[in-house]
Amino acid sequence: MKVTFLGHACFLLEGETTILIDPFITGNPVAKIKPEAINVDLIFVTHGHADHLGDAVAIAKNCGATIVSVFEVATYCGKFGVQTHAMHIGGSNRFGPVQVKLTPALHGSGLVDEDGTIQYLGNPCGFVFNLEGKTIYHSGDTGLFSDLSLIGKRHPIDLAMLPIGDNFTMGPDDALEAVKLVKPHVVIPMHYNTWPLIAQNPAEFKQDVETDTPARVVILQPGDSYEL
Repeated sequence: MKVTFLGHACFLLEGETTILIDPFITGNPVAKIKPEAINVDLIFVTHGHADHLGDAVAIAKNCGATIVSVFEVATYCGKFGVQTHAMHIGGSNRFGPVQVKLTPALHGSGLVDEDGTIQYLGNPCGFVFNLEGKTIYHSGDTGLFSDLSLIGKRHPIDLAMLPIGDNFTMGPDDALEAVKLVKPHVVIPMHYNTWPLIAQNPAEFKQDVETDTPARVVILQPGDSYEL
């Protein structure tokens, strides 16, 4: 399976089916792809902030993909005439060869309207994917919380995508603790260096994780891929 980092928290998973996660492309200063170039089967959205919901609707309209998210985000996207599938935290479902379960995330979720009003879009989440004999965890935007250990206990994780940017999510120190709780084989850091406010040095995170845990850290630049 090919895992491509598209910048911020956006990943493309290519195998028996093609999955896009948190498609923030337009307005993303580090993105190197155009939304119209993306053709996928499923789009998973962790929460309703603009830098995660991003181009989900436009891409779904273009290629006929189904958007999967919590009920509130799925309902919002459905207003634009795209295919959606609503879920909620703790629930799981199979989409062809992909089994997915929604996990908790400590964050917020909502879009800011033109007049500054925030449109609430439910609880943020993460995703545990089981496909092609691999288990992949995308935490979404989250702070550190002890129940991350349950995710690793219930679902032995081959690859985890974890935020390290701080300010809005875990910083590198808390992300290190998250690795200890989740116990993945491989970690890809995300949600950093998109803007100066979340600037981090992923090489330092890699050194700390690989010193203190058995996990291996793979640092991807936007557009880079990893074969799982």
